[in-house]
Amino acid sequence: MVNKGIMSAHNTGKYFGEYRHSLDDKGRLTIPSQWRPQLESKDNNFLALPSLTEKSVSVYPPMMIEQLYERFSEISMGDQKGQRAIRRIMSMAHNFSCDKQGRINLNEKLINHADLKKSLVLLGEASKFMIYDEVFYDQLMADDVNTEDLADIAKDFGF
Repeated sequence: MVNKGIMSAHNTGKYFGEYRHSLDDKGRLTIPSQWRPQLESKDNNFLALPSLTEKSVSVYPPMMIEQLYERFSEISMGDQKGQRAIRRIMSMAHNFSCDKQGRINLNEKLINHADLKKSLVLLGEASKFMIYDEVFYDQLMADDVNTEDLADIAKDFGF
């Protein structure tokens, strides 16, 4: 396991860093201890959704789920494109909790959507985290923007 994450001992709903873990034969994946909600908390549910832009799974913590529901409910019933997107996303959605060992169980639709094999990468993206197949992620990072582009992007965000 490679751990490049940064976070306090108690999860605050913020996800940073990169972790490499294995998917077991039952579709279970261990969440980094820094990212786990306190098990005694009533709010221990995560929501996993397929990414529509790449082969990955987006995992939203308890504090983000209500915001997602609100956003989905704002899409007009007459918005055919929006309704099709919701239908597609929700057909693969998976709501789950961490078990006592800090594992989550991904459903087969999400595993197939993201083409997840045995070795995975969990990437913190501030308010959520992403799950990638390790080979795909490594290729994605190799093909990603160069340092000069990163400087321009950072400048656009006010860094």
